[in-house]
Amino acid sequence: MMVDRGSSVSAPKSDPFFLHVKSGMTVIVTDTDGAWRMADAIWVDGGARNPKTPMLFQVADVDTGVINWVTADFVTHIVPRG
Repeated sequence: MMVDRGSSVSAPKSDPFFLHVKSGMTVIVTDTDGAWRMADAIWVDGGARNPKTPMLFQVADVDTGVINWVTADFVTHIVPRG
């Protein structure tokens, strides 16, 4: 008799959104309160351990034009080009 005990190997999770952000892309940025805004990525800065992994983004808010830096954790979506 064969018993299926399930697999100990889980399905691979998709990459976080911030790994695919390049300058010039439009992204959705959330804050700690859960509020979100749309912003254009101006500059993508890598981390100290691996400079090719984006960790900081300089973004410009599309509504107000305010430019600021956000950490990669706050980038939740990439807006597709239309």
